[in-house]
Amino acid sequence: MPARCFDRARVRSVRRAEEISQSDVATAVGVGDSTVAGWEIGPSCPDQEKLPALARVLKRGLDDLFPRVGLPDLRDLRCDVGLYRYETADVIGTKSDGPVAGAEQGVRRLKDKYISSLARAYGVTEDELRRAAERSFARAHGEEVADEPAVAAAEQPPRTLADKITLILERSYADQSAPSDQEIADSVNAYAGADVISAEKVRRLRTGEDEEAAPVVRQGLASTFGVSHLYFEADDAVAQQVYEGLRLMSAAKQGAVGRVRARGMTSAGLPPGVLSILNDLATELDKKADPGSE
Repeated sequence: MPARCFDRARVRSVRRAEEISQSDVATAVGVGDSTVAGWEIGPSCPDQEKLPALARVLKRGLDDLFPRVGLPDLRDLRCDVGLYRYETADVIGTKSDGPVAGAEQGVRRLKDKYISSLARAYGVTEDELRRAAERSFARAHGEEVADEPAVAAAEQPPRTLADKITLILERSYADQSAPSDQEIADSVNAYAGADVISAEKVRRLRTGEDEEAAPVVRQGLASTFGVSHLYFEADDAVAQQVYEGLRLMSAAKQGAVGRVRARGMTSAGLPPGVLSILNDLATELDKKADPGSE
């Protein structure tokens, strides 16, 4: 199982939101255009060594775009800096990558004389490298790794208008194409009954070049995306609630709606306002899953 999660739908959504072409991504990562297309629509996935370059060209952090499952082992550290294993021979000054290959595969432990140079190349401390090497050895031999799993850093709800728009585009359209700036503008104008925004203005709001929007535009955006109009206001509490709802939608697409709803219904669960939104969303998702229930 790969150490980092590759979500092709999110990659496609982020690329489109940043208005980066598949060709530009291919050039930055060092692959063909058709390879990038294959990553986005399947069935292929990029090498783990390609993920750092892919995250950079898409202007996202590696952990944000490709979250890690568990703590890193030796191979993970290498991939996180975009090094292929054969390239480590030059790092440790040997004729082949055998010492690193053996350590990554748990065949033999990494010799002390290679620790310092690998730690520098991987951008970690020597202690971090040693712990990662021990994880590789333990996993290869079916032993329990005492310090797993890692607890992922808590995500924060969006605060700026650009962040709010981007979050919805990333989380709500995993199984379909996100609307274009022109389509968003058309929807907002239809809501307002007048031409209150252009595709260029939508782009500027989405990218953060403009930070202010008229109330009717904010309401039109809410109507377009099917969220509370308060989501696009300066109300952190409501933004948090809608954010939790979007997380529910992501969970639903992975077959985890029931678990999310059950957890929220406990006495120690989410606040009532969050529960209301989550339950409304869950109901809508149930309807979509079973059209005959309406």
